[in-house]
Amino acid sequence: MNEVLSMRSEGVKKLILLSIVLLALLTACGNPGTTSVASVDPKKQPTPTPAAPIKLPPTMPHILPTPTPITLGPAPVLGIQGDPRVSFPGIPWVRLSYPTCGAGNLQGDVLKQTIQQYHKQGVHVMLTICQWSSGPKLFDPAPLKDAAQGWADAVQCGNEQMKYDPPATMYIPPASFARFYDACKKAMQAVRPDIPIILGSLDPHVGGVDYAPLYDQVGYLNAMQYAMNNSVHPGGHWSWRSEIVGLIDSWHNGYPSQSVNSLYYLFLFWAQQFGVSPGSLGHHLWVIEATGCFMGCGINPYNGYQVAVSHILTLIIDVQTAMRYHVPIFYFSGEDFYASGVYWPIGILNTNLHPKPLRQDLWMGARSLTMSCPGRSVTIVNQEQLLAHLYASCALPGNYLSILES
Repeated sequence: MNEVLSMRSEGVKKLILLSIVLLALLTACGNPGTTSVASVDPKKQPTPTPAAPIKLPPTMPHILPTPTPITLGPAPVLGIQGDPRVSFPGIPWVRLSYPTCGAGNLQGDVLKQTIQQYHKQGVHVMLTICQWSSGPKLFDPAPLKDAAQGWADAVQCGNEQMKYDPPATMYIPPASFARFYDACKKAMQAVRPDIPIILGSLDPHVGGVDYAPLYDQVGYLNAMQYAMNNSVHPGGHWSWRSEIVGLIDSWHNGYPSQSVNSLYYLFLFWAQQFGVSPGSLGHHLWVIEATGCFMGCGINPYNGYQVAVSHILTLIIDVQTAMRYHVPIFYFSGEDFYASGVYWPIGILNTNLHPKPLRQDLWMGARSLTMSCPGRSVTIVNQEQLLAHLYASCALPGNYLSILES
């Protein structure tokens, strides 16, 4: 009997010990009735955990990285009216247009990616935002905020705002333009505080000749200043002379003689208005369009020789004049184009985006120039090469006029 009791007691002890072990196992593994165990769908196979990160397939949307600002060097801004379809080797700046200027799709992600591509090539970008209305829609902040996100290196707020020539240009009264410019500048510098902001542009007049229209432009700027300090910011002390004003020059400078130089006389006039020497004008004035003229200005548009020679000489003298006085300049245009049914042969590329010979009325290589550059000489045969090497401070040969005019 004692043996039986002893055996039962021993069995009870083993049973209790087994129960404790089972309970411990259940505690460690979790109770199936709690949320610590995920439910498993028997129809689905479990997804294994990858040992390394999975590379996204090509069909995944591209995430645009935040553009990196570029610090401008001390050299003058030297550029050209750009085209996202083509690059201009050796030219450090391009001018692009926001769609409010009437064409293109440079807005949103397209604008960001385009400017980012230029930055990767080491090219700086000035973005022009044209006024898109003369009424209340002009003060819609959406286009300005979108343009600011493009991360341009300089922004021109408004274009030919003093000129009434629809649909090409839209006149904006001084008070309205003061409000627009103030909003545009704030929007741009909220994203990039230190970039230059250009106050619209002065529509083209002939320097040394058209004094009355030039004083009219001064009057417009004075009226804008009055509006800025009395309605936009009452009691303010804003002055247009503290801003950077955009300038357009369109004349056959250098033709038929080197004494023809509208740009030079415009520099003298505006230096006087800003109260500075011509050599300091670059802090107050940017030439946002420097171009020739071949219609309505004494050039026979049907004479290929006159159009070609005046075009190439204007390019040369405009660049030389701007660089002499350290004024930023953008040559216009990067390419030939059609407008209102008229062919404008004023680019350095043709309509197919191919280089144009120095004398565009002749074949490529018919005229060449050997330029002296720092440490080397280079022979050029097309207009894009000429502009890039002028910007690089290369010197023309002493007989370049006879070569180009012969």
